[in-house]
Amino acid sequence: MIRALVADDEEPARRRLLRHLHALGGLEVVSEATDGADAFSQAQVLRPDVLFLDVRMPELDGIELAKRGSALPPIIFTTAYDEFAVRAFEAEAVDYLLKPILTARLAAAVERVRQMCRSEAPRLATAQPLAAGLATASVPRVTARWRDALHLFDAREVARFYALDKYTAFQVGSKEQLTQESLCSLEQRLQGHGFLRVHRGELVNLALVRVLHDSECGYELEFSDGQRSRVSRRHAGVLRAVLGIG
Repeated sequence: MIRALVADDEEPARRRLLRHLHALGGLEVVSEATDGADAFSQAQVLRPDVLFLDVRMPELDGIELAKRGSALPPIIFTTAYDEFAVRAFEAEAVDYLLKPILTARLAAAVERVRQMCRSEAPRLATAQPLAAGLATASVPRVTARWRDALHLFDAREVARFYALDKYTAFQVGSKEQLTQESLCSLEQRLQGHGFLRVHRGELVNLALVRVLHDSECGYELEFSDGQRSRVSRRHAGVLRAVLGIG
């Protein structure tokens, strides 16, 4: 069974694609995303086998998202615009399907992904133990510059990273630190260390969450050091899935 993530900011387009995929069989849509940033976050958590991706979306367009390469599963573009095809294939997309999508073309693209999954399985079985060992041995660092020196911190001890003007801020003890590394870059680099994007301007360390506050205004996370982070509505579904909340 192929696990798919569908990303399109237009609900009617998502519904049509979902009907096509359901008719094909042998494929499970594990989630839907409405913009590129949301698609990236969900892909890191849910690890689908394929991402069906629209080109023009808010926050982060499909082409820019596809350039993140190894951080994403195989991509099948589904779009109404033919002028981005070259850029899509430069980003190593599996296929580029124009709307309205033809069932035969969709089936052929899905079959290519299926073949990729079959050929990838033996290689992953060998590579995963080594990758796991390296991940355990490595320490994810984040840097902050002050007093003409570059200071290094263990990211696993940071409860949350948050956007602050043109910087990304975080707290170590009672002192606020600033790094020039973007939240998107940190999100990609720390994906294997328990970090999750819960808001456009918030990346949090799930290992340090102690309380989940639930109110009419939505979720708010409370960390072991007393800090709090608000969870946006579009990220709430991924958070529930990670925490096992129905």
